[in-house]
Amino acid sequence: MPDWSPASDQRLTRAGMNTQTGLSPRQKAAIIVRLLLDDDAGVSLDEFDSDRQTLLVEEMANMELIDRRTRDDVITEFCDSLEAVGVTFPGDLDGTLAILADRLSDDTTDRLRRLVLMSGRGDPWPRITELPQEDIQTLADNEAVELVAVMLSQLPVEKAAATYSALERERARMVAQSMSLTRNIAPQALRRIGLVLAQAADALPRPAMETPASDRMGDMLNFASSELRDDILEMLDNEDAEFAVDVRRAIFIFAHIPKRVEPRDIPRIIREVDQATMLKALSQKSEEEAAAAEFILSNLSSRMADGLREEIADLGTISSEEAEAAANEVVATIRRLQMDGELKLILPKDDE
Repeated sequence: MPDWSPASDQRLTRAGMNTQTGLSPRQKAAIIVRLLLDDDAGVSLDEFDSDRQTLLVEEMANMELIDRRTRDDVITEFCDSLEAVGVTFPGDLDGTLAILADRLSDDTTDRLRRLVLMSGRGDPWPRITELPQEDIQTLADNEAVELVAVMLSQLPVEKAAATYSALERERARMVAQSMSLTRNIAPQALRRIGLVLAQAADALPRPAMETPASDRMGDMLNFASSELRDDILEMLDNEDAEFAVDVRRAIFIFAHIPKRVEPRDIPRIIREVDQATMLKALSQKSEEEAAAAEFILSNLSSRMADGLREEIADLGTISSEEAEAAANEVVATIRRLQMDGELKLILPKDDE
């Protein structure tokens, strides 16, 4: 889509849109858009800001008849300019960051966005809509209700609904009363409010480590020996009961499989684990681990389950250390599948 902004005149002339037709680059751009509209090309102007849309409308309003030769010259120049382009850049930070995507760290991306906002350039709202839900909820709980109403009007519907539903009853009523003020808000005021909310979001405290301490402790205890795990949990129960509860919820071990894994996911897990390892894991004798093993076998086809039972019986004596190490490998596989989005663990209940 051609650019009809004031700054485009020189750029388009350099790119090959010469002035042989006696038309300015913006007039030529208006002709191209008009032809696309006639051709039912599904042209959308939503991506352009209000100033550019206004320039287009004004240019088209001042034009009347264009002869065929001029039309053909404009089309030829436009096609030549497209063919002459070797590489294009977005021309703004948001587009540039979209190209770089995973190449930049989250910290670098966030810092660049903040620098642009502080310089008075850029739209703050894309950054606000991309904030984590907990940050948006914090803003909704603490900022002036008028600002919150504007924020909710700019968020995606699902995010706005989740935020609003989590507000306290009285605050939710106050925000609802303020929503009417968002109907006729001017673009300049909308941008100023966005800047205020972006600055408030920047001021929110950030943990030095993204992974909660309880989750990290739980991950480590997942692969500790059962004796060490029980000892640590008992110590935490005595020293910090609240932390101990969070750690217990983060722990996922072989014995938890019946409560945390969907039966339909068992065949997939079996395929991912080395058979010798799985046989050792299924051979455990303690009550909870044996129940988990039976849960796995009962969610396989009868033929496969019977075959595995026969192979387990042929294993002979397996030390508890070998069986526990194999069970940990099964747990590691389940965690990997979870991280890859190939299965979802059932959340533990409060009393578990």
